[in-house]
Amino acid sequence: MNKKKIIVPLLLLLAVSVYFIVFRKDKKLRYIPQNADAVVLIDTKKLTGQYLFSWLTHPSGWSGSKAKSKSSGPAKDSGIRIPDFLQIFHIKDTGFSEWYTILELKDPQKFIACLKKRKFTDKGNNCFQKGQFFVRVEGNNCIAGTSDFGFKTIQKQILHPSANHIWDADQLIHNTLGSISFISGQKIQNFSIELNDDEIEIRNNSDSEIFNDIASKLQKGNHFLELEFDKENIRNFTRFFSKGIADSLQANSLKAVADLEQVNDTIISYEYDDNFNEVEKKTFQKITQPNYIIDLQSGNAVKIWEYFQTKKWISSENQFTAIPFQPNKISLSNNRVVIQSARKPVKLSPQVSENYFLIRNNALLYSSLKSLTDSEKKIISDIDYILYGNKAQNYWVKIKAKKRDLPLILRW
Repeated sequence: MNKKKIIVPLLLLLAVSVYFIVFRKDKKLRYIPQNADAVVLIDTKKLTGQYLFSWLTHPSGWSGSKAKSKSSGPAKDSGIRIPDFLQIFHIKDTGFSEWYTILELKDPQKFIACLKKRKFTDKGNNCFQKGQFFVRVEGNNCIAGTSDFGFKTIQKQILHPSANHIWDADQLIHNTLGSISFISGQKIQNFSIELNDDEIEIRNNSDSEIFNDIASKLQKGNHFLELEFDKENIRNFTRFFSKGIADSLQANSLKAVADLEQVNDTIISYEYDDNFNEVEKKTFQKITQPNYIIDLQSGNAVKIWEYFQTKKWISSENQFTAIPFQPNKISLSNNRVVIQSARKPVKLSPQVSENYFLIRNNALLYSSLKSLTDSEKKIISDIDYILYGNKAQNYWVKIKAKKRDLPLILRW
């Protein structure tokens, strides 16, 4: 038999298989509710391809990959049908931290067994919880989220899919590993997500030179937190927490600096001696507290002061009670409202005249987060800094990790 007659069909079959496995994607996004105002998409095939390429090009990571896969367990063995695009969404008028996703199940019972194996608590009615993560199994689907508040609304859309708008992936993502989209009526603002060897970048402009200038200006600093915002950025950020604050806080600029410090905290309790007399007992523990200064500037700073008073955030001792880290002092002078920690004064860093938000890693931060697992602490300790920048209509967020032998996709 002619070898060419065998090889050519085999190569053709291989090419078709590669196309369907790697490149062909179902771009219909069926699990985004009509009332979603933010959507995160992850291209799972692109993520898998990037992982395999990184794994093949970094033999030093081969020895630990088997142990890692055994301990974590691949998603394909958990009864989940892996979608071409993982769809994570936020529902309008819900809490900032409430995010959900809907997944199809190949084997619901296998998935439930996997949840129990991972120590999820069975709350009845096919609802499960582990910490701040909630899961509800509904037929051959599951709803997962950081809250169960929106489960009933989402469930109705699963049971009546014909009533739900089906998005096309090309509306939200454009040949990148992932995307974050903010939806307001017919307006959609897309941000790409890219995973590089030692950083994650989120941006709406491919020209990174716009933000390199901001990053270079901040290289010499060493504060835990530095922030500088104009009026528009103040409004955008405060809206995430409260629309009322965003509308009422008429500040033209905001500048802030914070450092972390470990201090002794005194705990006073009472015991009884043999004669039933009350005896005071003092114990001490180390806690992490920030030292900070916040400078709000406005053409009418009195209005800011009056707004804080209306909210009852200023005590009779002129302490700003909306910040839980006490003691501090709030003062009004000229066109400025300044809030400063009282224990250890901090000076504002030099003016950069850019819109940015920078958090540098600090060992005191992740050592004080005792509720985190060891793996979560490991990820946080691996981060060097997080930087947000804005110039005109261009936005950028960089999560910079420390340089290691392995790229991020093999570390995390």
